[in-house]
Amino acid sequence: MLAENKINILIVDDLTENLRALEAIIRGEDRMIYQAKSGEEALDLLLKHDFALVILDVQMPQMNGFELAELMRGSNKTRDIPLIFVTAAAVMDTDFSFKGYEQGAVDFLYKPLDIQAMKSKVNVFVALRAQQNQMQSQLIALEKSQAELKLAQEELQKMVQMREQFMSMVAHELRTPLNTLLLDTQVRQLKVQRNPSSGMSNDEIKVMLSRHLRQYQNMVRLIDDMLDVTRIKNGKLSIKTSDICLTDLVAKITQDFTTIAESSGAILKLSNQPAVNGHWDGLRIEQIIVNLVTNALRYGNGKPVEVMMYADATHAYVQVKDQGVGISAGDQKRIFEAFERASNHEMAAGLGLGLYIAKQLAMAHGGDLTVDSVPGEYTQFTLSMPLQS
Repeated sequence: MLAENKINILIVDDLTENLRALEAIIRGEDRMIYQAKSGEEALDLLLKHDFALVILDVQMPQMNGFELAELMRGSNKTRDIPLIFVTAAAVMDTDFSFKGYEQGAVDFLYKPLDIQAMKSKVNVFVALRAQQNQMQSQLIALEKSQAELKLAQEELQKMVQMREQFMSMVAHELRTPLNTLLLDTQVRQLKVQRNPSSGMSNDEIKVMLSRHLRQYQNMVRLIDDMLDVTRIKNGKLSIKTSDICLTDLVAKITQDFTTIAESSGAILKLSNQPAVNGHWDGLRIEQIIVNLVTNALRYGNGKPVEVMMYADATHAYVQVKDQGVGISAGDQKRIFEAFERASNHEMAAGLGLGLYIAKQLAMAHGGDLTVDSVPGEYTQFTLSMPLQS
């Protein structure tokens, strides 16, 4: 049996031969026997260890057994430890017995000891302590189970709330493009009803198709985001790497967003274009950068948005910086979590999944996505990716 699982017993006697004899009587595999030859030694051991029983000789020099017992009763740590007093038959006296019981003794034995009686008494206290230890372990296990149950209930409640919020956000986000499509359909239907022979000009058709395509892309993006979250949670996010020219990829994305930026009154500028090549998943890297540029244009207050890229000996970096509303320090810690959005973004749109997915994609490449922002001044996201994978 391991020492930490054994039950401690302290025997106190000023004579070495008495200690050896008593230990020989009460020893067992389930217990650890400590010896003390004086009251001072006993007190030192009592402070260091937890004892189930103390067997204490009455007659000892300097500090006798009764004095030691009185000191034990004055301490919270030792006052409840059972005591068995032992004394020589030559001083057998009822006054001794009464004094021993007054000091909290559970028994008072006289030498020569009855070996079987001593064994039986010690076995009883060892069994009692074993039961107490078992009950304490069960109590600790019960408290732990209750704490885990409470935590599980809180987590379940949080998940239920998140599900309700998620469903509400999905319904809201999908309703926007659907409403646009529905409105266009109703307008065309009304025109046909009023004048069945009327048609649409080429310019009208182009505007309508462009609007429909944009709303369709919005719905596809929402669905893709939800699918990516499921893949991330299940550990099934796929990364298909190949040789990629990051310089060309960033330039293409910037060019694609130039018209969108101009329509919102902003300027999208690409600076620092060193030749950077690596082994990454081009579609996933594009997904990250598109998300960052989209956010910068959305929250940049129509001010210039700058895209920068550079590399050092080990990593490639892409930075997207806007001069918009900024993100508070508290929000910076949580915007990379699923379904979280900065609280100061009154015009916040989407499911709060973009940055979560972007960071997970960066980490899947062995890189990272971080943010630096000062509210009211700027926000800068930095994508870092190892050059060697």
